[in-house]
Amino acid sequence: MTVSDGALGLLDRRTLVKTVAGFIVAGIILSLLAVGIGIEEIRAELADADPLWLAAGCASTAVGLVSWAKAWQVVLGVVGIPVRFRKLVVTYYAATFANYVTPLGQAGGEPFIAYVLARDTDASYEDSLASVVTADLLNLLPFFTFAAVGMGVLLVRTTLPDEVRGVAVALVVFAVGVPAGAAAGWRVRKRLGRLVVRLVAPVVRRTRFFSVEGVRRRLRELNEAFERIAADPQALTHALIYSYVGWLFFALPLYFAALTVGEPIGLLLVFFIVPASTLAGLTPSPGGLGGVTAALVALLGVLAGFSSATGYAVATVYRLASYWFAVLVGGLAALWVVART
Repeated sequence: MTVSDGALGLLDRRTLVKTVAGFIVAGIILSLLAVGIGIEEIRAELADADPLWLAAGCASTAVGLVSWAKAWQVVLGVVGIPVRFRKLVVTYYAATFANYVTPLGQAGGEPFIAYVLARDTDASYEDSLASVVTADLLNLLPFFTFAAVGMGVLLVRTTLPDEVRGVAVALVVFAVGVPAGAAAGWRVRKRLGRLVVRLVAPVVRRTRFFSVEGVRRRLRELNEAFERIAADPQALTHALIYSYVGWLFFALPLYFAALTVGEPIGLLLVFFIVPASTLAGLTPSPGGLGGVTAALVALLGVLAGFSSATGYAVATVYRLASYWFAVLVGGLAALWVVART
């Protein structure tokens, strides 16, 4: 048994238990929220839903994920890993599935996604991890740009409600803290590498699967991969364009969800609500289930003036188009990846 096979088997067993538990807890939260709002009221809001707008939301999600896959391809090209785009799209959907069904996957799923990429391509794990982390960091810039534009318009048009100020502050903290943390980590990356080696050395010495020198070598290769990526700013700019396109189409399903139930909202409001609600995705449930819906209901009520029943209906349609659609297509892609590797 190889190291990766053993690690994957352990990950599968633990992840399966956490995933099932996460879905159960999220289901309970969503049910309690629906009961508290009123099942009949929510059903009435969804009675005249237009499936064409729901289909538009699903298509928008598909385009967004394809755009992010293209950004991934650009970054992989920098580290010398040419991958056919058609194949990489399937891999990206499979990786998205792994991220979306794993509790806290979006907060720290990069190592597992890198494993999927390395297994399905000719990339080494270190190059895969460097490309995944770089692509994720690039995706943060449009995330905060859309949030800043939406928040700026809200501040100009009206006073920001007290209920939303905490979310706005959190977005500002993330917008400043994440790039600053990434920049600081880059400047002291060699020190961080040595610190990691010192921290894991006592554990590594007690296992037969790893060695301290092996950990040191992998960190060195990872650092070299990051340096190759950073040395090509033109390619990073190219990838960033696709990241912006991806985020645009990731936000649009909320706009289409509102049209689905016959309650249109402005695009600039969408650009603020989607990033704000995404922060709730950091809750320990698969894909932020429960937390994102509750955040959407609150934000739509405060900022768009929707009733709780309308907000819940819009949030439900949005999650169908942006989350469950991605899980369904990503699950099929994951089966395809497993079958071909």
